[in-house]
Amino acid sequence: PLARRAAAPPPLRASSAAADGGDLAPGDDTAPPPSPPGAAGGLLPPANELKKILPLGLVFFFILFNYTILRDTKDVLVVTAPKSGAEIIPFLKTYVNLPGAVAFTVLYSKLTNRYSREKVFYLCLAPFVLFFALFALVIYPNQAFLHPNGLADMLSAALPAGFGAPIGIIRNWTYAVFYVMAELWGSVVASLLFWGFANEVTSVDEAKKYYPLFGLGANVALIFSGQYVRFVSGIRRSLEAAGAVAVDPWGLSLKYLMGAVVASSGLIVALFNYINRKVLTDPACMGATQVKKAKTKTSMGIRESAAFLAKSPYIRNLATLVIAYGMSINIVEVSWKSKLKLAFPNPNDYSEFMGWFSSATGATTLVMMLIGQRVFKVFGWGVAALITPTVLLATGTAFFSLILFNDALSPWIVSTLGMTPLMVAVLVGAAQNVLSKSAKYSLFDPCKEMAYIPLDPESKTKGKAAIDVIGNPLGKSGGSLIQQALIFALGSLAASTPYLAVILLVIIFAWIRAARKLDVQFNEAMVKEA
Repeated sequence: PLARRAAAPPPLRASSAAADGGDLAPGDDTAPPPSPPGAAGGLLPPANELKKILPLGLVFFFILFNYTILRDTKDVLVVTAPKSGAEIIPFLKTYVNLPGAVAFTVLYSKLTNRYSREKVFYLCLAPFVLFFALFALVIYPNQAFLHPNGLADMLSAALPAGFGAPIGIIRNWTYAVFYVMAELWGSVVASLLFWGFANEVTSVDEAKKYYPLFGLGANVALIFSGQYVRFVSGIRRSLEAAGAVAVDPWGLSLKYLMGAVVASSGLIVALFNYINRKVLTDPACMGATQVKKAKTKTSMGIRESAAFLAKSPYIRNLATLVIAYGMSINIVEVSWKSKLKLAFPNPNDYSEFMGWFSSATGATTLVMMLIGQRVFKVFGWGVAALITPTVLLATGTAFFSLILFNDALSPWIVSTLGMTPLMVAVLVGAAQNVLSKSAKYSLFDPCKEMAYIPLDPESKTKGKAAIDVIGNPLGKSGGSLIQQALIFALGSLAASTPYLAVILLVIIFAWIRAARKLDVQFNEAMVKEA
């Protein structure tokens, strides 16, 4: 297994393949050279660590910059689309997003068995960039031709009202594909490709120091991208106010948004290439005299890998954390977005609000990142892993209480706050999402990634692909299936709210139980690696 020491980067050996962009592999027991003193009187990491950490942080910055733009855009497209709404999201996550995630995991397994990690990174990134460019330039301008509105109208007339959401997916199928690609960007590019690579080139000691800080720069990206979305919304509003009939304002804004995604992706490729060419081949950065190509190839297929991983309590508990987060955030988010559409039915207003939401998430996460580093240092992995479910429990309870006791609270809300109950629900739901996502980015994600480091290469490669690419969509799909069943049984999302609140509590308590078990297993694994 890949040796990881708690106090030093892993020792490595050399191979000429590393000069060709190869990754790291297990090495000998040669002690790493001591790190030189940090710059700026110790305020910055040592020069050899900074050479590795800075480009990694910038890659994460641009990945999250893109993800924020894509996340805000996908919500605007599917929620405000003709004869669509927030009710379409559970069906998208279950019947479109989950199959897409499974298909990609199969493809990723085949690619890792055949190519180096560097080449796999480029091969996986290219389809995303190509699709988003084509969507803005070709697909969206031709949506009237591509969308089967006649077929959708015929199905709506023939089928019961409960089939409205699936018909909406058919009607706006190009938006559904965009939604899935945007979702997969988060689970594939951010979670699988970036964190999988980062885990290969950092030790546990470095991870504890720098993983929380990776998010500092990355969440500045949330602020910038949120403001960029608002800037583009302003351009669109100016065109609409000027009565520019010849120009489609939303189509123009898509060109601006996807143009930024393509440009940012080019910087990601350049930085990743620099790391492979200049950092992984530098013995001072990698903590040894030589560097060797990583063995990213694995001998097991998908079925064998699933059976192997299912036998590991460590992997099962880690998967429970990811799935529970996906289910919990999905249950709360869909209810919130249904209120959000009622408050902002215009796509421009909706997009502008989401830009504000992203900036608020980034700013809050910056503060949480600073707190998170202290939490890891003083209290350890176990406490850090419990903070995110605790935040979701507290904020989710507040949001659902406001909805469930709306009639009793409405007079007080109007007289005291001077706002409608709907707007208060939107703002409380936004605060819930901001705090939950901030806790995820600053604590949950670093905890999850640290948990992979002590694993052997087989478990790390296959386990991460299964958990990150399938586990998160499976969690969201699980929450979506629950909502679908309740909607069909009770007739609406609003009528399902009391049951969703109870289910949320059960999921979060299961999450907390798995986190406590994994804390014990993680510490035992670290003792074995020491």
